[in-house]
Amino acid sequence: MSEVTSTDLYEVTMALSYLREDMRAPATFSLFVRDLPPGRGFLVAAGLETALDHLSRYRVGRADVEEFAEVLRRPVADLEPLRGLSFDGEVRAVPEGRLVFAGEPLLEVTAPLPQAQLVETHLLSLVAHQTAIASKAARCVLAGAGRPLVDFSLRRTHGPEAGLRVARLCALAGFAGTSDVAAAHRWGVPAAGTMGHSYVQAFPSEEAAFRAFARTHPGPVTFLVDTYDTDLGVATAARVLTDLGLGSGCGIRLDSGDLAAQARRARAALDAAGLGEVRIIASGGLDEYAVDRLVRDGAPIDAYAVGSKVGTAADAPYLDAAYKLVEYEGRPVMKLSAGKVTAPGPKQVFRGPGLRDVIGLANEEPPEGTEPLLRTVMRAGLRTGPPDTLADARARCEADLAALPEEARRITDPVPPVPTASTRLTVLTTVVRHRIEARTGAAARRAAGAPD
Repeated sequence: MSEVTSTDLYEVTMALSYLREDMRAPATFSLFVRDLPPGRGFLVAAGLETALDHLSRYRVGRADVEEFAEVLRRPVADLEPLRGLSFDGEVRAVPEGRLVFAGEPLLEVTAPLPQAQLVETHLLSLVAHQTAIASKAARCVLAGAGRPLVDFSLRRTHGPEAGLRVARLCALAGFAGTSDVAAAHRWGVPAAGTMGHSYVQAFPSEEAAFRAFARTHPGPVTFLVDTYDTDLGVATAARVLTDLGLGSGCGIRLDSGDLAAQARRARAALDAAGLGEVRIIASGGLDEYAVDRLVRDGAPIDAYAVGSKVGTAADAPYLDAAYKLVEYEGRPVMKLSAGKVTAPGPKQVFRGPGLRDVIGLANEEPPEGTEPLLRTVMRAGLRTGPPDTLADARARCEADLAALPEEARRITDPVPPVPTASTRLTVLTTVVRHRIEARTGAAARRAAGAPD
């Protein structure tokens, strides 16, 4: 299976029909999220780099045509017009790490209509999934209020490839490290991890396990202390650390139970043993809601390891993302479907202070005091510059989070900023709507009380 055939069937049938009808003029499609999921005050744009990689290598080969023909149960010759098709269009996009809101295009593709249509499914999958994960991770960073967070999600993500991307997205959002060895190597992210309960169980006692671990790893170590009795585990860890003369950089990990109460008792025990520099790390089914509660409760936890709920964006595992045609052959178009109305024409997002956004047309001049968010990142099927760096994306995310209004930063019941439409976009939307209604008779039906 190739990336080309990893698509929805109707992309293939539409593209083939466009080619048969000689509909090859430039088309612009806009990829955006209609509404933010409940409990979200913002989204973090992500997935652009993998999307550009996909477009850069996109080419329909003979094997792809044969696969299309087999699935459609048609002769290979019928699908032959698709052969050799590659992406040679333009992409304008919001750089990774920038915060975005409902209705704002994350990217826009302008290419010959068959090309722009065929890449829809892959682009939606890449951008929507990664934006959902990055947004969840950024909320964890806000909840941590400056405390380090580590990605522990690999074993819970929907496959190793997803885990690799999740580690990158968590780093983009501000995480300090990941347990994923491959991701740490690929992205240059610090690797972090301790030991599992099975390690402790394999030894005759916790003390034997801790001492053996320290012999193998003479640098700073972190002991998992809740395999049996957490308080006794903390006392054992303190004794071993003291005997071995370890302290600075070392830690203990709490993974279950009442983390706030256990952390307070552990902190007191470590301090009493003269181990005030030993850190307490918490894990075990954490997400931004749990981290926020622990931080607000004043739990003496120095770092948090989050996994399942972040790696799967458990409370909002998908986005209401859409990839819609907004212009064909220079003609602005829009949908009028109930609940799914789209705005016509290629667009730009103009950002003012405090992340106050105006959605306008791509050829508008930026309003005073604003900056355009979408940049041209691909032209004639080629990147316009080198791939973006993780460090740059992380810096953009950090800056936008700092500028985010307080009501949107809230972990519980956030209120997201609502972008406004420019005058020119509003006028164009009205004109195109009236033109479509006049052509289809929709206005008369609505006046007569017929449902949309």
